[in-house]
Amino acid sequence: MTAGTSAPRMRADKERNRSHILEVAQEFFSEEGVSGSLDTIAKRAGVGPGTLYRHFPTREALIAALLQARYDELFDRRDVIERDEPDTARALERWLEALYDYSTAFDGLPEPLRVALFEESSPLATTCENFITATEGFLVAAQRENRAQEWVRGRDLFLGVLATAWVSGAVLADDSSAAVLQAVHKTGWMIPAT
Repeated sequence: MTAGTSAPRMRADKERNRSHILEVAQEFFSEEGVSGSLDTIAKRAGVGPGTLYRHFPTREALIAALLQARYDELFDRRDVIERDEPDTARALERWLEALYDYSTAFDGLPEPLRVALFEESSPLATTCENFITATEGFLVAAQRENRAQEWVRGRDLFLGVLATAWVSGAVLADDSSAAVLQAVHKTGWMIPAT
């Protein structure tokens, strides 16, 4: 075997390890939430903690990698809403519902997303800023048509979605808690059509 043929095999092994870790982490976070032990993920994946950390140096990096496919799906939903929803208030509402779905992918996910807003070095920071920018776009369109309060900001709506997602996993929450908070949130930003 020549030196040139071992490098592609090593890269293929590395990619297989990475993919397997992501599969195991997906299952583990679905069961245990995003605050679960990374060492347990490594053990379940059959790799050492060092291998996991070489691929994903932080919990946020692992979460960001897991959420990438959902991120792409979310922005596909954004494109559909922009194309198909002529009512700007309803478009904003649908976008906020899509953000909520994204934010509840794993138990405990709202917290790392909230923290990422204040830590530029987090791999989730750019993701959150993109969410705020998209929210702002829907909001400004609704404000132009007098369908959303002028004092509301996209950042506030995003944080409201995270708060609602957090509540849905709280001990005191019941099956209706998230829907009630979404309705309260909506009545705060929306100006009813006349």
